Amino acid sequence: MGPASKKNKKKRPSFRKLLKTSNLKLENKEKNRQFKQQNSAKKQRKEQRKIQQAITDVSHKPLKPLERYKKKLVGEEEEDEEEFLESLPVDMMDEDDLEQIKAMAKKASFLTRDISSSAPVHAKKRKSEQPVPKYEKMPRKMQLEEEKELIHLLPIKDKHGLIPQTMEKPVVPEAEEEEEPVDQDEFNKEEEPESLALLSPQEQVELRSQRLMEKKLRIASLSSAILADPHVNIKKLKELRAMLMETDPCIAVTVRKLVMVSLMEVFKDIVPSYRIRPLTEEEKATKVKKETMQLREFEQGLVSQYKFYLEDLEQTIKDWKQNKEKRSQAVSLQSYKGLAEVAIRCICDLLVALSHFNFHNNIIVMVVPLMSDRFWKVSEMCCEAISKLLKQDKLGQASLAVVKVISGMVKSRNYKVKPQVLNCLLSLRIKEVEMKKDTADTAPKKKFMSYKEKRANLSRMQRKWKKAEEKLQKELLETEASESKDKKIKLHTETLNIVFLTYFRILKKAQKSALLPSVLEGLAKFAHLINLEFFDDLLAVLYGLIMSGDLTVRESLHCILTSFHVLSGQGDVLNIDPLKFYNHLYKTLLTLHAGETNDNTAIVLRCLDIMLTKRRKQVTLQRAQGFLKRLSTLSLHLMPDSCVGILAANRTLMHTFPKCDILLDNEMQGSGVYLPELDVPEYCNPQNTSLWELHLLKTHFHPIVRKFAVHLMKGAPSEGSGALNMELSRRTPVQLFEDYSVKDMTFNPPVAGPPTKKKEHFTIGDAILDSELKAQIDAALQDESEQSLDFTLQQET
Repeated sequence: MGPASKKNKKKRPSFRKLLKTSNLKLENKEKNRQFKQQNSAKKQRKEQRKIQQAITDVSHKPLKPLERYKKKLVGEEEEDEEEFLESLPVDMMDEDDLEQIKAMAKKASFLTRDISSSAPVHAKKRKSEQPVPKYEKMPRKMQLEEEKELIHLLPIKDKHGLIPQTMEKPVVPEAEEEEEPVDQDEFNKEEEPESLALLSPQEQVELRSQRLMEKKLRIASLSSAILADPHVNIKKLKELRAMLMETDPCIAVTVRKLVMVSLMEVFKDIVPSYRIRPLTEEEKATKVKKETMQLREFEQGLVSQYKFYLEDLEQTIKDWKQNKEKRSQAVSLQSYKGLAEVAIRCICDLLVALSHFNFHNNIIVMVVPLMSDRFWKVSEMCCEAISKLLKQDKLGQASLAVVKVISGMVKSRNYKVKPQVLNCLLSLRIKEVEMKKDTADTAPKKKFMSYKEKRANLSRMQRKWKKAEEKLQKELLETEASESKDKKIKLHTETLNIVFLTYFRILKKAQKSALLPSVLEGLAKFAHLINLEFFDDLLAVLYGLIMSGDLTVRESLHCILTSFHVLSGQGDVLNIDPLKFYNHLYKTLLTLHAGETNDNTAIVLRCLDIMLTKRRKQVTLQRAQGFLKRLSTLSLHLMPDSCVGILAANRTLMHTFPKCDILLDNEMQGSGVYLPELDVPEYCNPQNTSLWELHLLKTHFHPIVRKFAVHLMKGAPSEGSGALNMELSRRTPVQLFEDYSVKDMTFNPPVAGPPTKKKEHFTIGDAILDSELKAQIDAALQDESEQSLDFTLQQET
C-alpha cells in the first residue's frame, strides 16, 4: 500500500462532528415538520373561507321560482284543452281511456299552478280563507354557524407521519354576565323613587334597615378578610374604599360614616411600624425573591390606598366648608356636617396612632387649621389630638412639624386664633433638654483603632482580642435602640426657637389679644430654657404689662410666675432685684374670688413656692411674715379647696422660716402697729400682729381645714400629737388643692313655689360631712326658700 491508497482512505468522523451533524438533521426535520403543519393549516383555512363564502352567497340570494305561469282566462283555458286533446293520439285510445286522462288533467293542479304564489293547493276545500301574514312570504335565511376558534395542540406521530391535533377554544360569555346586573341596577334605580313613593312609612323604614344591614355585612366581611391576611387581600381595600361613594340616598350618609371608621381601624391594624419609601429604578430592575416581591406589592398597594383614603377624607371636609353640593345629590347639604365630623375624628385618630407612617405631615397640615374652627366640637377634637401627639412624641420630629404649622397659621391669620391653639404647646416634652452640655457630652467619643495602629502597637494575640472586643461593642451599640442624644437636642432646640419666636411676636405686636394669657403661661413653663441674652428685655416687657393695668388677675399672675422662672434658672447669675414683683403679688392676693371654685389659686401657690421657698436666701424675714399674715387672712373667705392649699403653703413657710412662729404669740415685738392695707409686705409691721385667723378656722365645717388649723396653731410640728399624717404631710400645696377641689358646687337662687329639696354635691376629696352639719345646711336652704316665697307673695299682693 502506497501513499496514494492512504489518501483515498476515508477518515472516520469524530464524535463531535457526528454530534453536530445529528443536531443539524434534527433541526432540519423540525423545520420541515413546522413547514408542513403551516401548509396544512393554510389549506384548512382556505377551505373554510370558501365554504363560508358559498354559504353567505346562497343565504343572501333571493329565492326564485323555477317557472312562472300567467293566469289565463276561461276562453283561453278551453282553447288550451282543445289543443291538448288534438295533440293526443286519439285514434290509438279508447273512449274510456280518453275520459280518464281528461279527469286526471283537471285534478293535476300542481302542474298548472303558479309556484311563486303562496296559496295552498286545495284552497277550495277550506271553509274560510285566511290572509297569509307577510313574514310567511319572506324568504328564509340559513342559520350560519359561528366560526369556532381552534387551539393547535401537539401533533401525534404515526406510521404515515405527523397527525395535527386541534381543539375548540371554550367560549365564556363574560360580557353578557357582566352587563346583566348593571342593567338591572340601572333599572332598579329608575324605578326606585316610584316604588318608594308607593310604600308606606313603615315599609320604607323596613326597606332601609334591610339595605343597611346588607351594607354592614359587606363592610364587615371585607374588613375581616383584610385583617385575616393583609398581604393577600390588600386589593379588597380598594373595594371597601369604593363604598365611600355610596349613591343610595336612603343609606348613603350612614354607610359612608361606617366605611370611614372601618377603614381607619383597618389601617391602624395593618400599617407596619416603619415608614415605606418609594423604590428606586435600580431596585425595580433587579430580580428579587418571590416573598420580597409580594412584600413590595403589599407596601406599595397599602401606601396608595392610604393616600386615596386621606384624599377622600380631605375632600369631605372641603365640601362641608364650601357648602358644595355633589352632582349625584345622594347626600344633602344638611348631612355634610355629620360626615365632616366623622372624617375629622378619623383624621385625628390617625394623627395620633400613625405618627411614624407616611403622609403624617399632610395630616398635620389638615388638622392644625381646624384647631381654630368656629364649631366648638371640631376645634376641641383637633386640639385634643394635637396635645396627645405632643405628649407621646419622644423623638421630636412630629413636635417640630406641628410647631412649624401652628406658627405659620398664627402669623398668617394676624394672631386672630383661639387661645386653645397656643395652649396645646404646653404639652411639649422638652423638660429633659439641657442647654448646658455636661463634661460627659463634651468629652471626645472613643474611636476604634485602625489596622495600622493595631499592627504597630499590638501583638498578634492582642490584635485578635481587640477585634473580638470591637465587634462586641458594635453589636451592643446596634441593640441599644435609643435615638442619638445630639439629634434629639437639635430637634428640641429648633422646636423651642420657633415657639419662643411665636411668643415674642405676640408680646411685641398683639399685647391686647386673647392669646396673651396663653403666651404668658407658655413662657412660665419654658422660661428656664430661654437664652440669657433675652432676660433683661423680657423682664422689662413683663413688668410693663403688669403696670399697664390692662391684664386680668390670671394674666398678671402668669407674668409674675414667668419672671421668677426666668430668674430661678440661668438668671441666678444676674443681679436683678424682683421687689416690684413681690409687691404686686402681695397686692393681688386679696383679689381672688371668694364665692366659687378658683383656678387662679393653683397659680398663686406655684408663685409662692418659687418666690419664697426656692429663693429663701434672697427673702427677708419681714417679707416672709407679711406673706404669712396675708395668706392667713385670705384663707378666711375662700372655698374649702383653696383654703386647704393656702394653709398648706403657710405650713411650708413656717418650716422654711422657723422664726415666723412669733406670729403665734400675743406679745408684740418692736414699735409700730400692723398695717393690713399697706401693699408692701416689708413695711406693714407684720411682727406686731398674730395669726388669730387660725382660731376661727379651727371650727371650720371642712375636716381637713380643721386639721391644718390645729396643726399650725401648735407650730406645725413634724412629730408628736399635733403632726399631720403621712398622706397630708407628703403632699405639696398644689396637689392638696387639686385633691380637695370643689366642683359643681353652685347655689342656684330659690324659685317662687313650693319648697323642694335641693341636692348639693360636695366633692371635697375624701372628706365626709358630719350629720349635724348636713342637717344645718338643709335647714338653712329650707329657710332661705321660705323667705324668698314670702317675699314673692308680698310683691304679688
